Amino acid sequence: MSTEQTAGYFGSFGGSFIPPELQEVMDYLAQQFETYKTDLEFVEEFQYYLREYVGRENPLTYAKHLTDKLGGAKIYLKREDLNHTGSHKINNVLGQILLAKRMGAKRIIAETGAGQHGVATATVCAMFDMDCTIYMGAEDTRRQALNVFRMELLGAKVVPVEKGQGRLKDAVDEALGDLVQNYRNTFYLLGSAVGPHPFPTMVKHFQSIISEESKRQILEKEGRLPTAVLACTGGGSNAIGSFAHYIDEPSVRLIGVEPDQAPSLTEGVPAVLHGFKCLVLLDENGEPRKTYSIAAGLDYPGIGPEHSYLKESGRAEYYTVTNEEVLNAFQVLSKTEGIIPALESAHAVAHALKMAPTMSNDDILIVNLSGRGDKDVEQVFHMLQK
Repeated sequence: MSTEQTAGYFGSFGGSFIPPELQEVMDYLAQQFETYKTDLEFVEEFQYYLREYVGRENPLTYAKHLTDKLGGAKIYLKREDLNHTGSHKINNVLGQILLAKRMGAKRIIAETGAGQHGVATATVCAMFDMDCTIYMGAEDTRRQALNVFRMELLGAKVVPVEKGQGRLKDAVDEALGDLVQNYRNTFYLLGSAVGPHPFPTMVKHFQSIISEESKRQILEKEGRLPTAVLACTGGGSNAIGSFAHYIDEPSVRLIGVEPDQAPSLTEGVPAVLHGFKCLVLLDENGEPRKTYSIAAGLDYPGIGPEHSYLKESGRAEYYTVTNEEVLNAFQVLSKTEGIIPALESAHAVAHALKMAPTMSNDDILIVNLSGRGDKDVEQVFHMLQK
């Protein structure tokens, strides 16, 4: 099942709905990406940094204690939390910074919600000596103050966005506005599988390393494919990376898990957001609905176009979990496996806690642990105190 029928479209979702001058920039980016993604020197450099800088390949860890505790399906954790900078975000930023370097860019801009994409972007900008500006919702800068300091420590300029809700959507608005004004010398390093073409395709390409590894690893460990792959969905980059190499394996269930207060895939309707068509949460005036998640990285009223298509076509399933279930999963994984997950990743863990006991011992679940929870520990501490 190939999901991208024509360039930039996944079924009726995707595309590029942007001003003409920006369309020229996107067309050039798409052409450069197509040129370099199979270029031997580019691929070798990307693989070199994934190995020597990020620390890949990372393990597919059998969660024996959690499996025993729950009964039912065997649970494996794909350990993106062990990457340099602590999440899956570094996979994509590394690919994009190498592309930006070849395109002669001197200035990098990015948006961030939980700060993990911002930290990863600031990290590679430091390594490749590029000017770096990160847009972050003002509310998120307060929730993720530690990550703001990390970005500044790495040399990035962090711009708090006060307008709107001061969250991820508003940060994307500002970053796109910057790009419109400065596209001649600026590369927008977008962090999720959203935005106008070619961003969703490009982000999936660089994040597909997750499922490329997990598929090989599970075949080595179990001699067969998993029953299901689970990942949290906000914009959808870790999930599309986790799903990529299983999309054409109909026996494998693809399961995305989102916050019940930002349920883009379960309640969204087709609309254009940030220059692309996807499932969007709209209010009574047809404007993007206000969303909330205790995980700043999932606080987005839309979703990647390929996820929209996978939902509409029935190839993937999407479910919601509550804040209470997420906080419980955060603690359960910490106590049973000695692994503190990011609040984003805890959404996928929360669904696995419900799902595994209903399955047989022959079933296998792979849960993508998209990030580690260091950034969330203080926030969770205060929430649990309440």
